[in-house]
Amino acid sequence: MATERRRQRLHQVLERRQADLALVAEDLQNPHNIGAMMRSCDAVGVQSVHAIFEHQQRVNLRRVGKESSASASLWLDIDYHPSTAECVDTLRARGYTLIGTLLDEQAADLYAYDFTQHERIALVIGNERWGLSSTAAQQVDQNIYIPMQGVVQSLNVSVTAALILSEISRQRRAAGCVEPLSDAERQRLLAQWGL
Repeated sequence: MATERRRQRLHQVLERRQADLALVAEDLQNPHNIGAMMRSCDAVGVQSVHAIFEHQQRVNLRRVGKESSASASLWLDIDYHPSTAECVDTLRARGYTLIGTLLDEQAADLYAYDFTQHERIALVIGNERWGLSSTAAQQVDQNIYIPMQGVVQSLNVSVTAALILSEISRQRRAAGCVEPLSDAERQRLLAQWGL
């Protein structure tokens, strides 16, 4: 049974959750990377995580999350998708703009891009080895990149997700355009969390 202090903390967490920002992890090889991403989601107030297992073996992210994400997975909604195309269709139906991480001539600098211009954003992070699939790369609305100052061109996928989610959240909170969870969603989560 939750103490009153814990109950108040979870209510405060729900007040800060964002209904308009989601993370998509596409065919990641290492489940611990997704676990680390879920920890970042919880930290910045993202409630919705979408995991695509089209070419990689599906894993139970709640179990993996207990081991690698300080149990952040217990507090998030996780949707599993059998294909990138199905995930894209689901997110489009929910009104999300898809933001990808891909180095190409159309990619925008993470810190120069205005994330407040979109009502809802789903950040799509690709596989550790080959990045976004061709399906995802063709479907994203905007590609962004993190400016690098060293020799290497990229970061670990979980670090990439953390930096980008943090910047998106920072911009949207500063502009006052974060969509909170609905009352129904809050009640659903409170019941799910045993409160």
